[in-house]
Amino acid sequence: MKITWELAHLAHVELLTPKLDESIRFFTEILGMYISGIEGDSAYLRAYDDYEHHTLKLTAHRHSGMGHFAWRTRSQDSLETRVMAIEATGLGIGWEDHECGYGRAYKFYYPDGHQCELYFDSHKFKAEGDQKSALKNTASRFPGKGMNVRRIDHLNLLAKDIVAFRDFQFGIVGGRMTETIIFDEQPKGVWVSVNNKSYDLAITEDHSGMNGRFHHLTYAVNSREEVLLAADIALENGVFIETGPHKHAIQQTFFLYLYEPGGNRIEIANPTARLILDPDYETIVWNKEERMKGQAWGLKTVESFHTRGTPMPEELL
Repeated sequence: MKITWELAHLAHVELLTPKLDESIRFFTEILGMYISGIEGDSAYLRAYDDYEHHTLKLTAHRHSGMGHFAWRTRSQDSLETRVMAIEATGLGIGWEDHECGYGRAYKFYYPDGHQCELYFDSHKFKAEGDQKSALKNTASRFPGKGMNVRRIDHLNLLAKDIVAFRDFQFGIVGGRMTETIIFDEQPKGVWVSVNNKSYDLAITEDHSGMNGRFHHLTYAVNSREEVLLAADIALENGVFIETGPHKHAIQQTFFLYLYEPGGNRIEIANPTARLILDPDYETIVWNKEERMKGQAWGLKTVESFHTRGTPMPEELL
């Protein structure tokens, strides 16, 4: 597949929550994120070293799930080139003025129904007053609060048709496949990198029969020790821990999975061990026997990790 290097990084994710106030408290008090603004039924948040106005949008809704996610492109030319390719597929929605002072964004659908947007013009955060860091190369002050998440890291989506999602991503939107799971010649998961990080997006198979569901959003902390501390913080605050702390075999991320009050899965992770620097890197392929061994040190994947995505079917009744 042709690799296009016109995406810069995962930019932000909108999560839907039926408990907006509780979700805001979770991300600010437990994760230590800053509020960039509140408009109507939405709150905009960022981790302390996110350079943009927000990397998370929380929107009040009758059920959990994802509203949309966004890629920032590397240039205006890259944006226009990708838009032309997307429009040719018939999955485009169109241009609109971006919220929160960004430039124009182009909205479209992925084949499974997930809504996405591309943009280049960015509303970069400017720290002032007590949010200024003592280090001028840090976007804002270390919060010293809760889990102290540093930056948005990656997004995991569920899709019924992994092949269609994979082909659209790499053939139309861009990036490279760093790792994949294949059982009996059928892909079950794909990991997407658009820069030197090992991945910004993962797509795994949805067995529910539903379309366009969300699996998890990940924020990074500075060390594995901080992931362990995050588990203690979750425990002390009555936050449900689904699995971890432990180390993934795929991508080697040190992880902890939690549920925020609205019902969406959130990962706290230290993923910085692996960077993809090899210019002719070859995709790592995992088979069924290898995946049945569980995570890196033998922890078996909990059943809910394969079955739970948001929204859940009962939320839609």
